[in-house]
Amino acid sequence: MGNTIIKALYPANNRSSKIDNFRLIPFSSGFIIDFTEINKEGVKPFTLPQKLAETYDKTRKWLDNLELEFVPDVNKYIASGHSMELLSIAEALQEKEISDIADTIIQQRRAVQVILISGPSSSGKTTFMRRLSTQLRVNGLKPIPLSLDNYFLNREQTPRDKDGKYDFDALQALDLKLMQQQIKDLIKGETVETPIFDFVSGCRSHKTKTMQLKPDEILLIEGIHALNPSLLPNISRNLFFKIYISALFELNIDIMNRIPTTEVRMIRRMVRDDRFRGLNPDTTFNQWDNVRKGEIKSVFKYQEECDVMFNSSLLYELNVLRPFAEASLEKVSKDSPHYATKERLMNLLSFFKPMDSAKIPFNSILREFIGGSIYSD
Repeated sequence: MGNTIIKALYPANNRSSKIDNFRLIPFSSGFIIDFTEINKEGVKPFTLPQKLAETYDKTRKWLDNLELEFVPDVNKYIASGHSMELLSIAEALQEKEISDIADTIIQQRRAVQVILISGPSSSGKTTFMRRLSTQLRVNGLKPIPLSLDNYFLNREQTPRDKDGKYDFDALQALDLKLMQQQIKDLIKGETVETPIFDFVSGCRSHKTKTMQLKPDEILLIEGIHALNPSLLPNISRNLFFKIYISALFELNIDIMNRIPTTEVRMIRRMVRDDRFRGLNPDTTFNQWDNVRKGEIKSVFKYQEECDVMFNSSLLYELNVLRPFAEASLEKVSKDSPHYATKERLMNLLSFFKPMDSAKIPFNSILREFIGGSIYSD
């Protein structure tokens, strides 16, 4: 670009023959590159992600308002001693959006009886649910959580994938008949005995949990299948309020290098696994491919089913995560099959000026990954 040299963060393809067939679809203020196998039998036509685009546009306009376009712009804030201002604005925006979602639910309360939440791994769903619950309580509505995990079939009844392994991400791994009937009954105000699944034995426990929704209570369900229309097909759609949450990191390093949102979520997960779950980065990376397959199969394809999307990314988060992530990545040895991943992430993190985590609010979504959250059990 003139006299400017821009280095590619990720390897560039130097042969067009290696690129699959694709098409360019004009969309919003840009275009979409669609790699869907065109005209192949069984492949559904591409659906324009209208709500996802609107969420990206909303975040971009907000960043433009703050005059933040690239990572160096955030680094300047931190270097000039204004990190607290940046942090406060970012956290206030998320709190306002959560409050707005709660207000919308209250406005639709005459119909809405169930809140359904889904999103990919490391989106901050746990903290989001707790903060949304707080905002609903402020409005006089008490959310009652119902875990889809307790409706797992016994291990021997679980469907298997093409490799013969148990497919716990399959919708059919749930006791759909029981779950659908009990949710219908709860909506009617009836008392039900919900199951409790024992993950150690892989079987349903003999114990149950008694549940009944009072007039000032609303059912809150979170899970990878929460937005799948096949989860509750025989219950009227207007009884549900569906929320999709994901960390849609919008900042770019420069005009040529974007930061994949998947990388941000992987860094979040790696830091949390290392700090609180006793899992080293190699284990996290080993699991990541299966995590991604589950997301593609059960989460992303239903994101447009939502009533509202919530972007859980924080513009300063990689600055805060950098010291934690680098410490974790140092555990990956040169003979590890994931050494290239380590080098790639180290390179990405090097663009972010470290930021002290001490001033991060204790209810921040970021606390779910670095620790110190008021919502930790």
